[in-house]
Amino acid sequence: MEAIKKKMQMLKLDKENALDRAEQAEAEQKQAEERSKQLEDELAAMQKKLKGTEDELDKYSEALKDAQEKLELAEKKAADVRMGGRGQSGEL
Repeated sequence: MEAIKKKMQMLKLDKENALDRAEQAEAEQKQAEERSKQLEDELAAMQKKLKGTEDELDKYSEALKDAQEKLELAEKKAADVRMGGRGQSGEL
């Protein structure tokens, strides 16, 4: 009879320990899920920021291309003016 009582106490203690471990595991799981959600939100924000940066890069690249084309055109016109001036007056 005494052995049965001890066995019952040990089983009760094992059950309580198992419940404590289960509660701790659930709390850790909840923390991990919250951290995962936080990281997903941070990732989404970074992706949005990256998209904005890429759009800005495209805009500035296009502006640079336009400026280079205008510069080339201006240089060509300047060269034409210099050549045209020499042809009419002989030397500058």
